Amino acid sequence: MAKSLSNGKNIILVTGGSGLVGQALKKMAAEENRQDEEWFFAASSDADLTDRDQTRKLFEKVGPTHVIHLAAMVGGLFKNLKYNLDFYRKNILINDNVLQTSHERGVKKVVSCLSTCIFPDKTTYPINETMIHDGPPHSSNFGYAYAKRMIDVQNRAYNQQYGSNFTAIIPTNVFGPHDNYNLEDSHVIPGLIHKCYIAKRDGTPLTIWGTGKPLRQFIYSDDLARLIIWTLRDYPEIDPIILSVDEQAEISIKDAAEMVVAAMDFKGQVIYDSTKSDGQFKKTASNDKLRKYLPNFQFTQIEKAIKESCDWFVKNYDVARK
Repeated sequence: MAKSLSNGKNIILVTGGSGLVGQALKKMAAEENRQDEEWFFAASSDADLTDRDQTRKLFEKVGPTHVIHLAAMVGGLFKNLKYNLDFYRKNILINDNVLQTSHERGVKKVVSCLSTCIFPDKTTYPINETMIHDGPPHSSNFGYAYAKRMIDVQNRAYNQQYGSNFTAIIPTNVFGPHDNYNLEDSHVIPGLIHKCYIAKRDGTPLTIWGTGKPLRQFIYSDDLARLIIWTLRDYPEIDPIILSVDEQAEISIKDAAEMVVAAMDFKGQVIYDSTKSDGQFKKTASNDKLRKYLPNFQFTQIEKAIKESCDWFVKNYDVARK
């Protein structure tokens, strides 16, 4: 069963703790420094979560009362297109191991991280939490999307059968310090930052894949971390909750690129390669449920967040994931 320390602290295990969101959570937890919580940030070196025995040993070592489940096989558009089966199988294993082990050890609450890519490809906008299972996801990343959808199915089933308090968050496009900047499988903003860095360093044009027209809602990792901590402590539902900036904060890939160019002080040529796939044109998400709970939550201005992310990458270029 889950254990608390003798002084009554909650023990919070974060899977995927070395990644973008895990690092932001670590920063927020350190700033708060609450005496009633102890945090453990698990990296892939601590356990292979596709292996049930290693997962159980990690839980036995940490003894969590609460779990924030971030670990996943992730990648950008082009990696997803190539490895849909791998994304499905590995994520199904990881999620089942974490949720079942949490159940076996009597963990009080699990908050798992989903993605807006789980929503149906053919749908109406804005999307909301009730629409997850209304149709097939986009064909480009159906393996990852279906694996993530199954977390919601399992959460409901654990609650129905055992009364478990397992829920899930659905963030929009996350970016920030400690991101994955690998040009083959990074997401939009870290990929733009890395490409812009190289173009500025080498005096070459900045080439951006696609037309730049697709629309996205971007959320800064620090803001997401604050919202995940609120979800862990105070969100009362089993049903998922979308954690996103407001609909009117949606911007195009071109808008994001121009902000990166400005933040990096890049003066060279910018080229949009329209022979490359744009992926899904839009996936506008409603944060109405979030706003009902937290009507006054203030998101970081995106220009400021992108500038901080660019500055972090330049300063930490030698150690950044790329």
